[in-house]
Amino acid sequence: MKLKDQFQFVQQNMKKNKTRLFMTILATAMSVTFLIVLASVGFGLHKSIVKETMERRIVTEIEVHGKQEESGEYRQLTNKDVNAFEKIEDVKAVIRQKRLAQTPMYEIGQHQTSAETVVAHMPSETKAGLELSEGKLPVAENEVIVGYHFVQSLVPKDADPENLYDEKGEVKNESRYKESLVGKEITLNVVKLEGDNEVQKQLKVIVTGIRKKPTKEWMYDNSVFVSEGILTQIENFTGTPRGMMKDPNNPDMKIPEIKNDQYDLVKVYAKDLESVKGISDTLEGDNYGVYSVVNELKEVNIMFTIVKTGLIFIGTIAVLIASIGIYNTMTMAVTERAPDIGIMKAIGANPKTIKKIFLLESSYIGLAGAAIGTVVAYIISFVVNFALPMIIEQAFGEKPPEGLMFSYIPLSLPIISFIICYIVTILSGLRPAQRATKVDVLQAMRREL
Repeated sequence: MKLKDQFQFVQQNMKKNKTRLFMTILATAMSVTFLIVLASVGFGLHKSIVKETMERRIVTEIEVHGKQEESGEYRQLTNKDVNAFEKIEDVKAVIRQKRLAQTPMYEIGQHQTSAETVVAHMPSETKAGLELSEGKLPVAENEVIVGYHFVQSLVPKDADPENLYDEKGEVKNESRYKESLVGKEITLNVVKLEGDNEVQKQLKVIVTGIRKKPTKEWMYDNSVFVSEGILTQIENFTGTPRGMMKDPNNPDMKIPEIKNDQYDLVKVYAKDLESVKGISDTLEGDNYGVYSVVNELKEVNIMFTIVKTGLIFIGTIAVLIASIGIYNTMTMAVTERAPDIGIMKAIGANPKTIKKIFLLESSYIGLAGAAIGTVVAYIISFVVNFALPMIIEQAFGEKPPEGLMFSYIPLSLPIISFIICYIVTILSGLRPAQRATKVDVLQAMRREL
């Protein structure tokens, strides 16, 4: 019996009970839809978090926290380490920063603000991708660049704190500094304690540029990049490294020793994302503590792999329940078609052919259900992503995070569903198919008569 004839036989027999066939395919389709939609939630949240991680962090950035010594403790990084990093293959740039231990007050005219102060190596910062929204990079010792939000953080010295900010927590428009800072001289105020008195030193610096606005709305940047010369003046004034404050009430307080070439922050930038893992492995092999987007994504991927596997497993249970209907349908088909099976055997049909015919029928039911279920799942996924954010906002008054994807169906998910459904339907039809091969010819023919 040719394969074409087998298909025709299956189609003819399936038409005999369309209602039962339709309900069985419908049950299978519903189970596959449930499997795909349920698993798509895991895929959607995974995709959203990965996207957020990639946008929140520079993907080629590798943070180096220090080098582990034989004692197990980590030491700060120095110029020697930075030079070694720059020689690693596929390294684009290595930025290094020193941070002032106090947060100085900056003044211009009648406005002031406090800001984190950083000593940055401008050539490496530029190579790593530092961009300005206006102005130019500093060249002289007394030149600085400020963060994008530095101007917005300036407030009048005599302002009333209770009437200074609006509902969003931002400085009211009438209290803001409205001129451009580029080219302006501002005053940097640092302090030290002498007895019970606070002594202040003023340093005049010129703003040459303003850094580019951060990519994310929630990011706030009002820090100031100063030169090594400014840091030296501050350390000479305070008599401590990084301008640390001595406690006059604690004469035994020990000031940590910090060498001039030690850095508080070092970041390595790879040429591309593909190079990040190789550079990270090299640094870890040399006992450096590193953290990159690769580490973050690895943890996220492991967690969501477990979640997605669990969701697919739960969805598979629904397919297994639907397989009971397929088993019943095939069992009834064998009983109803006993005379046909007897005739086929009488004319010399191979038992394997008879078995194959019933397995083809069960496969048809499973694959038809999987196809319909997949189409419905895509429709539901689209509706969920479109409507659910609006429903949440209307019902709870909370707007979901921008870009959050509640459901995502990658190509692999329907393929997995088809495979699971096909295996389950084959197993469901296997037992009835085996029964069909054992039908007694004489009894079947006598029944026909």
